[in-house]
Amino acid sequence: MDYKNNVNIVLVEPEIPGNTGTIGRLCVGIEGTLTLVGKLGYSLEDKYLRRAGLDYWPHLRWQHLPDMESFLAEVADPSRLHFYTTKVETPYTRPAYRAGDFLVFGKETKGLPEELINRFASQSYTIPMFGNTRSINLAVATGIVTYEAMRQIHNGF
Repeated sequence: MDYKNNVNIVLVEPEIPGNTGTIGRLCVGIEGTLTLVGKLGYSLEDKYLRRAGLDYWPHLRWQHLPDMESFLAEVADPSRLHFYTTKVETPYTRPAYRAGDFLVFGKETKGLPEELINRFASQSYTIPMFGNTRSINLAVATGIVTYEAMRQIHNGF
């Protein structure tokens, strides 16, 4: 797959088809790619996935890889990986995003595996929370981070 896009969104073991469909639609809108990694919590034929992606899904550049090591083998420069979790303190606004970066998000119920966060600790970020919640919806979190990356890549809008 050609990763020379605005950004490349990676979902590790996503569980909710509506989130993946919404994120796929976002990828079409920003001319990015979507990579699904590992076991999915739904069928790629799921009506909710199609409903959330609407008629944009045929325009989406996407792939499904069997595991994280398969994905990492495709990444020429691991410094271009950015991981998002509730388990660190560094805010998502800290990286200097560049076109072609990878924004990696974990499954809805558990987030990214701890060993992955530990492996890429200096490249792991969080979205600060101010209220009484431990996390926000995956599609919302992906949108927040993606548009910060797009703002930086395009020197504002």
